[in-house]
Amino acid sequence: MSKAKRIFFVTETKDLTDKLLSVGLRRQVKGFIRLGHDTQIFSYNNAIIQTSPFRSRKLIDLFYKLRADELLVKRITNYRPEIVIVSFARHLDARTLERLRQTAPDAALVGVDVDLWPELHKRRVEAAVKLDIVLTTYAGSGQQAFKNAGVLCIFMPNMCDPDIGHRYEVCDELKSDILFTGKLKHKHYPTEEWRIELVSRLSKIKKYSLYGCCGRPFIGGIEYFYAISGAKIGISINAVNDIRLYHSDRPINCISCGTLALAKRVPDSDSLFEDGVHLNYFDTTDEFFDLAEWYLKHEQERERIAKAGIERAHIEFNCERIVQYLLDLVEKGKHNAPWAEVK
Repeated sequence: MSKAKRIFFVTETKDLTDKLLSVGLRRQVKGFIRLGHDTQIFSYNNAIIQTSPFRSRKLIDLFYKLRADELLVKRITNYRPEIVIVSFARHLDARTLERLRQTAPDAALVGVDVDLWPELHKRRVEAAVKLDIVLTTYAGSGQQAFKNAGVLCIFMPNMCDPDIGHRYEVCDELKSDILFTGKLKHKHYPTEEWRIELVSRLSKIKKYSLYGCCGRPFIGGIEYFYAISGAKIGISINAVNDIRLYHSDRPINCISCGTLALAKRVPDSDSLFEDGVHLNYFDTTDEFFDLAEWYLKHEQERERIAKAGIERAHIEFNCERIVQYLLDLVEKGKHNAPWAEVK
């Protein structure tokens, strides 16, 4: 292992929400600490809140954001990080990153983006230009806006945390045949119509559990992982499904909990999890329901794939393994993951 490094996170934290246990930040920090490195988190959203008594977007951009940037500079000065990892918090912009670069000129600045369509997120592409590299959970055409701006973009998949994402014994209330979590439709971003139709159809079947859509409550915290463990099948379908290698964190969360995942196929899916070995992909609504019906009737086959999936997730996609790939990129300019685009 390379010598211990100081790694500074500039991020929008979710520690006061039900999403705390499922965010990538928590997994990244754990991975670095497990590998022997030191970490420090700067919550950009909390810094904005502390410096702005009035919740006016205009005042934040004109005045209070400058105070938050001063706090950031002070923390960077005190910590002297060797790597700074930036997720694209609201109000963070190119000016913030210019000041960060001036304060820590020798640090590697690494962006992490888990949202599709960076061009639709205000300030994101312009901020990314100031970074050394941006890691995205999507590849291909999804990265085009970054690449058009000259940003070095590398695919890095979602990771799991085997300490949290594993199989649980759960009460009957959380048991179901099929589970879907997430929105029916994204308000500000494209959503394929057939996802809406499929999820709406699921909502009409009694033994299928939905959370966060169709009038159903959101589920978070440890109960989210309980609900996955209680499901025989977890479904994953993105807002759009033509972006190379892109999946939300639904598949990795389902697979790491030992639940059979049925996921909408995206280009090059098999380089992450192999169809019929670690999960099953589908291409149409009818194919999904045919697969679901078959696996609900064939428990041994369902459990065989779920077992192979959890083993692959916990070994190949745990937080330590994925974080090491990040460090390899920073230190060597490449990593040796089987799905690597930079060799």
